[in-house]
This record gives sequence, structure tokens and C-alpha cells, in this order.
Amino acid sequence: MVLSHEGEAWRAAGHTARRTLERVLDLAPDEESRAAGRALGSPHAWSGAGRGGPGVAWGECTDGDGARHRAAVDTNGPRHTCSCSREQSPCGHVLGLLLLLGSEASVLEPEREPPAWAALWLADRQGPAPAGAPPGAAADGDSAARAAARRAVRRADRVTAGAQELEQRLTDLLRGGLAATDRSDYGLWEETAARMVDAQAPGLAGRVRELGSLPASGPGWPARLLEECALLHLLGSAWLGRDRLPAPLAATVRSRVGLTASAGGPAVRDRWLVLAQYDVPDGRIVTRRIWLYGNDSRRTALLLSYGAPGRAPAQALPVGAVIDAEVKRYPGGGGLRAELGPQFGEPVVTTAPPPGGTTADAVAAYGAALLDDPWLDAWPFTLREVIPAPSGEGWQLVGAADGSALPIAPSALSRPGLWKLVALSGGSPLTVFGECGHRGFDPLAAWCPEASGDMGPTAAVALA
Repeated sequence: MVLSHEGEAWRAAGHTARRTLERVLDLAPDEESRAAGRALGSPHAWSGAGRGGPGVAWGECTDGDGARHRAAVDTNGPRHTCSCSREQSPCGHVLGLLLLLGSEASVLEPEREPPAWAALWLADRQGPAPAGAPPGAAADGDSAARAAARRAVRRADRVTAGAQELEQRLTDLLRGGLAATDRSDYGLWEETAARMVDAQAPGLAGRVRELGSLPASGPGWPARLLEECALLHLLGSAWLGRDRLPAPLAATVRSRVGLTASAGGPAVRDRWLVLAQYDVPDGRIVTRRIWLYGNDSRRTALLLSYGAPGRAPAQALPVGAVIDAEVKRYPGGGGLRAELGPQFGEPVVTTAPPPGGTTADAVAAYGAALLDDPWLDAWPFTLREVIPAPSGEGWQLVGAADGSALPIAPSALSRPGLWKLVALSGGSPLTVFGECGHRGFDPLAAWCPEASGDMGPTAAVALA
């Protein structure tokens, strides 16, 4: 038994641990399917293809008529599925996928997380519970897995419909020009954001709402609006083509459109220095951002927590403290976001800042991070030996050693933390942690190396 299609058996002589070209093509029901299978056995015909385990594969391909088809195979069942409407089984798409599976082509990314449509099909293929399991355990587990997979498919379909609508609205906006968006009665942004909420894509909705504030952001707003529209178009296009993206970038796209994921991978225990903590209003809720730095792992981690309307987030850590704890990373987003696990012992306060670099290093780090996440607003970085100095109508951080400068982000100019930074420096160099982005550097904490009497170096001073 080589493979079957929803119960219909295909027979071949002997066991076929490795499918050769001849054996796979012998499964073709007619010459048309055989020719199509041979043509689709090339890696160039497939996108979003992956291998989930021995004998399991999926992918999308485009045949001669230009239509895209989804196919998946599980030779352990054995079973297969395809979105094409051919009555003869197996079709050329399944045969082509089997050829890729048999040749172990590199286009099949090993152990890749399957897309929602493939996950649903694989969930339907699960077998009975192991021996000794409670009665009904397999049925209950399979039912829950299938229900979760169906929910994921339905939500992905809604997000896809929302992304397609967003693409059309952006096209209409650019075709008609940006001048109309400056009117006080211009209601496209709120309406479009509401449509993205209906599509269960809160990430798209948030970015659309931000567009509504740009016409009132001062001189040069049309250029900024066009930039943000381009990034929004890039995100929508990336979602629509997510199955053809590398797995890390696809995870970033899913997180950017607002699909939640669980923290995974091994827990990392370290002595984490609390670099900064600040709250950001996000509609009716409040988002708390806490930056950590691992003394041994040399990694920066971001903790996010949320507060209900009228309430502050529950998670709070003192800036400048060191906690012995475990964290787990979330997929996507440059690998920054993490989940705080068990803590060991009590936090201790330290005056030692994290290692850092120059203003040029900060810009380079942000640029490198954009390769993995083009929608990244800023990247965490610690500047060493910098002096805050006025510059025109704003401020900048000037390197004491080389005189290079990095402007302070406009969003930080109205906060009291800027004047704390200036007072702490007093014209002397200090260490500053913050977020470096396309609008400049947003300082969030500072350490002054100067001794104050017999107190020694100062602990971290929160600026946010």
C-alpha cells in the first residue's frame, strides 16, 4: 500500500521506503496526470513547501493555467489532499509533491510549522489514542485539535479578506492623492481600522489608526504618510504571500498583523538587569513594556503586559534591579519579546550599566534588525560616553570620544525624562539605554559614572 485518497487505495509492489521517479509516476491514473506530475516535480514550481515529519509534506504550486493549488501528503496513513477539482486521483499536484518528498528537495523546509489549512487536514488524520489511555481520550483530543485548526483557518481567511480590502483602499487613496486626508472630516482611517478589527487583524487596525494622526503631525506630513502607507502595503502583501516567506519572517508577519503565538523554545535562566519600564496607552487598555538584559546570555528581552481599562498592568519590575529568572522567547519580531518564567531569590540593585557602543553602532544595529523585521519602529541599544546637547529646536546625544551625534526622538522632547537626563549629565558623559529608530533615539534610562561623595557610581535613573 503506497498511498490512498480519502480511503481509496493505491497499490504498488513491495514496500516503498524511498519513492523513485518511476514508482511515483506509476500512481498516475492517466497520461495527463503523469505529465503534470513530472512537470510539477521541480522545486521551482512550489512555494510555502514544508516537511512536518517522515512522509508528511505540503505546499502550494502554480500549474499551466496560472491557478494556485494547495496539496498535502501523508504517506504514513497513507492519505493525500489537493484543492484542485480533478476527479481522477491522484492529481498532478500530489504527484509533484510526492516527487519532491522522495527526492528530499531542499524546497521542503524540514520540521516547519504547517500553515493553517495543512494543520487542519493533518489534525483530521490523527490516529487513535495510545494503549492505556482513558476511554474517549483520542476522540476528545482529536476533536479539540480539529476545532482549534478550523478556528485558525477561519481566522486566517478573515485576515486575508481584510488584507485584500486594505490593499484596495490603499490603491484608491494613492490614485486619488493624499491632499484629501488633511480634511477634518476625512473618515477613511477610522472606517478602515474598524474593517480590520472585523477581520480579526488588530495589528493592521493599529497601523491604520496611526495613519489618521499623521496629517496633524506638522510640516512634512505627506512624506511621512506615504512612508507609512508603503509599510502598511508591504505588511498586507507579506500576509497574502506568507506561505512563500522564510519561516522566521512568516512568524514576524503573523505577529505584526496581530495573530497571537505562544512563547516557545528552551527557557533561558540568567541574571536579568531591568533596563527600563514604561506604559503606553493603546486604545482603552494600557501596554507596559519592560526591557531586560541578560548578564550571561548578552541578550535583550522585552516583556509585555496589559492593563484593563482604568487599571495598570500587574507586572512591575524596579529599574536598575537584577533578577535571577527564566525567560522564554516568542517567535518573530527579531526575537525580542519574551515571557517571564520562575524567579529565584529576591531582586538585587546594581550600579553597573550594561555594555554598549557608539551612536554609529546604534544606527547599524537598527539597520541590521530591519532586515528581519521591516516594520520595526526601534531597536534597543545602550550608548556609552554620550553627552546630551541642544541642537536647533531639539536635542541630540553626542559621543564624547568621536563627536558623532544621534538626535533625540521628538516623542521624548516633551517628557520630563529629558530634563532628568540633562541634569544627571551636567555636561559630562554618561551611559544611556533607549530605543533607536527612524525618528531618532528615545532615552529610557541613564547611568552616571561620576562619583557623588562617598556614594560611588549612581544606580539607573528611569527617564520614561
